[in-house]
Amino acid sequence: MDYNAQKMPRHVAIIMDGNGRWAKQKGKLRVFGHQNGVKAVRSAVNFAARNGIEVLTLYAFSSENWSRPENEVSALMTLFMKALTSEVEKLHKNNIKLNIIGDKSAFSEDLQKRIVESESLTSENTGLILNIAANYGGCWDIVNATVDLAKKVKLGELEPEGITMELFQSSLVTKDQPAVDLLIRTSGEQRISNFLLWQIAYAELFFTPVLWPDFDEEVFSEAINAYQQRERRFGSC
Repeated sequence: MDYNAQKMPRHVAIIMDGNGRWAKQKGKLRVFGHQNGVKAVRSAVNFAARNGIEVLTLYAFSSENWSRPENEVSALMTLFMKALTSEVEKLHKNNIKLNIIGDKSAFSEDLQKRIVESESLTSENTGLILNIAANYGGCWDIVNATVDLAKKVKLGELEPEGITMELFQSSLVTKDQPAVDLLIRTSGEQRISNFLLWQIAYAELFFTPVLWPDFDEEVFSEAINAYQQRERRFGSC
């Protein structure tokens, strides 16, 4: 499908919601939905890379998800490890740069090591930037950036008056990446759920009833078409 290249969003973020409900509809455990959700991730990444989107950020595991049943959290961590192992070589071959954004200190040593290895392998790639938000929360991101800047002020490296929006943005986990242009949420829910709160200040929002495992290129195309038909308005912070 042809799109207006001049109106293609530079940064797309997706809240991947509905894995559990998808599995329940099929009489399966929630982990079955998460496993099938990986296929939708591949589809979204391929679509973004092929259509010139610069950054794709996927909300994989929020900081609030630790409150889920222990067996589900354990299954998610196992799936995360397997996905990093099986997918990173494909990402590298396709010139995709992988970033895991969030508080990685809560993960096991093995998972943290695998994250470092995966990011290192793809660090010089110049194609699509793929951010996987894991143990991430928008409030955490903002507080973390504030603490970082406060430390610099305390050390005399920065004057309070020198804190600008641009400097603050560079202290977030997305650093120098463009702001989010389009935020997509699947499953019919219409909430932000503590995702990229600073980065989505002027994003267009697109909500679809499609559950995440059923998210495919057709649904992604629908979101892009809706985005390109809108007149974007930017206020001022």
